[in-house]
Amino acid sequence: MEKSLAEMQKEVDRYISQFKEGYFSPLSMLARMTEEVGELAREVNHNFGEKPKKSTEEENSIELELGDILFITICFANSLGIDLTEAHDKVMHKFNTRDADRWTKKDTE
Repeated sequence: MEKSLAEMQKEVDRYISQFKEGYFSPLSMLARMTEEVGELAREVNHNFGEKPKKSTEEENSIELELGDILFITICFANSLGIDLTEAHDKVMHKFNTRDADRWTKKDTE
């Protein structure tokens, strides 16, 4: 089942709302996001770089690390009252205007 960003934000909020602690502070979430990006970097390096995994390291995947980053991004946005669909639309507008001629477009025949 396909979910919209708004649905994902609501789902994460329902999950977090069941705990007294609620959302972490913005600084703690930034630290957590940084940790997750580091874990993604490690997986990418294991899969595409020159650093193979040790036999003692846990199996993990780029997919799971991206999922963790998406979760913390949604938590961050929710805690600050940011609508991620609106944020996405603003970013796409920026790319479609400011960067409209930055890259070589594919031929559309």
